Amino acid sequence: MANTQSAKERIRNSARKAVYNRLHRSRARTYVKKTRALIAQKNLPAAREEIIKAISALDRAAGKGVIHPNNAARRKSRLVKLLNKASAKS
Repeated sequence: MANTQSAKERIRNSARKAVYNRLHRSRARTYVKKTRALIAQKNLPAAREEIIKAISALDRAAGKGVIHPNNAARRKSRLVKLLNKASAKS
């Protein structure tokens, strides 16, 4: 257990930031999963709409420092690549 006042304050701050980070990380993951599911179902028009939300959520998470900007870029790149591959097949 923390002994000093500043250590107790850091624990409180860390807990508050963890909730904030979890919110943004979870939101981004959810949109990415939805997009991947729509691509797998061959529902490309809906996937195109959902990918915009996923990219936005990833950019927002990266901007807030929840995930690294390169991590967001990599995930966006893979999603778009997957969508383009599915579009080329159909």
